[in-house]
Amino acid sequence: MALLQNTVYPLGYWQKVTLSIWFIAVVIIPFADIEIVNFDPLLELSLMAQGLIHADFFATEYLFQAIIQTLNFAIIGVSLGLLIGAPLALIYQHPLVSGCCAFLRAIHEIFWALLFLQVFGLSPITGILAIAIPFAGTFARVFHDIINQSSDSPLESIDSRADIISRYTYGKIAQVLPQLITYTRYRFECALRSSAVLGFIGMPTLGYYLETAFKQGNYSEGAALLIIFIALIGTIRYWCPPKLLGIYLVVACITLVEIPTLDSSLLVRFISQDIIPPALVNTLSFADVQWSLLYTWFSDIITLQAIPGAISTLTLALLALAASHFVTLNAHAIASKHLWPGPLVYLGQFILLIGRSVPEYILAFIFLILLGPSMLPAILALAIHNGSVIAYLTVQQSNAIAPPLMQISTLNKFNYHIMPSIYPNMMALLFYRFEIIVRETAVFGILGIMTLGFYIDSNFSEIRYSNALILIMCTALLNVAIDHISMRLLNSHKQSLTT
Repeated sequence: MALLQNTVYPLGYWQKVTLSIWFIAVVIIPFADIEIVNFDPLLELSLMAQGLIHADFFATEYLFQAIIQTLNFAIIGVSLGLLIGAPLALIYQHPLVSGCCAFLRAIHEIFWALLFLQVFGLSPITGILAIAIPFAGTFARVFHDIINQSSDSPLESIDSRADIISRYTYGKIAQVLPQLITYTRYRFECALRSSAVLGFIGMPTLGYYLETAFKQGNYSEGAALLIIFIALIGTIRYWCPPKLLGIYLVVACITLVEIPTLDSSLLVRFISQDIIPPALVNTLSFADVQWSLLYTWFSDIITLQAIPGAISTLTLALLALAASHFVTLNAHAIASKHLWPGPLVYLGQFILLIGRSVPEYILAFIFLILLGPSMLPAILALAIHNGSVIAYLTVQQSNAIAPPLMQISTLNKFNYHIMPSIYPNMMALLFYRFEIIVRETAVFGILGIMTLGFYIDSNFSEIRYSNALILIMCTALLNVAIDHISMRLLNSHKQSLTT
């Protein structure tokens, strides 16, 4: 008995978390709508495959303009987000600042765009602000973390009589400037995806023409647009070196589509009437407020829309989390140099490039055409994109690890040396991406999946802006709560390592 006890090893922290993820997924999967509604998905898939083989790069009439505007929205949006977020990173430790930034980045770019659409219409201002605002909150958070991880020792070599800005710039920021620049370029890649997705609500970017092509069954045109977009993302390191970002910004401002004149009355009406609860419109004092009507209005939104939407959002997100974990493990394996020879490794990395380049929203849209409206297309889209992103990052880490000089099989070296070395970081990335998964899950409601975004989009369609605003705030609070739980799990792991 004692011998048996000595040979039984306790589960590690991330093993327990992994088992918990899959246990939750198994428990909730009977309650999820994951049926295939399309009667002949193979026929549709074959048509898409034919479209991919015969991609028509000249079918889109305004292709060049769409590419330029996709780039312009991304460049200007990132620049404005950087301009706002970088200073906030220096004071991010203040609870009010960190709370506001968390709230701003918790709202998806499409929801911001739907709000600004009511005031600015299809103006470039809508697309730029929709990208800049959540990106500002993200820049503030990440830049603050990067700067805090830098060493304080350079500050000791700076003259104490120097002003605080000079000391901070040369003592802290200078040593992490390469990481800040690298992350800014990564956010530009994210902004390109967001810019393309904004085309699904009418903005003149690649997404607008892609949605039109797929809805009309013009798969040759849609495939060409997807190939162009993947090429833009895949070659970004070559055509977008950091030193050219300033030049690109100037060109983007010059070539941006014309901004129409803003009707100030629309802005005033939107702020003073449209987003105000019906019970508070035209009230001059608290005495005029019909509190019973206000309570009924609010409770109906929460009980009939927010709670059902949040349950569906969490159900879909948790299933997507487990599916992303599955895709990550397999995608990491197909691109690892520890398992395959050079040509197959390049093929695996190319597959990861495709998976991480196409936004979840576009993938979900394509899978909806193939499989019909259910949670399954969304789960597949989230798993493929997020799994590819995490696998891409972990492959870079695992490929830098030297394999052990032992006479064991390649598979055993991979399973018992490489994977244990990178698994904690893989799981940390998975929980970081979970916040993004929840954001995207909510947005999929616009495609007809019954998440929070479905109710938000319905209220915008019915011109119930005050209802939509409440639901958007519920979405943001849900994301903030998920982010807080994820951070606690990561911190718990760090504490277990130090004890």
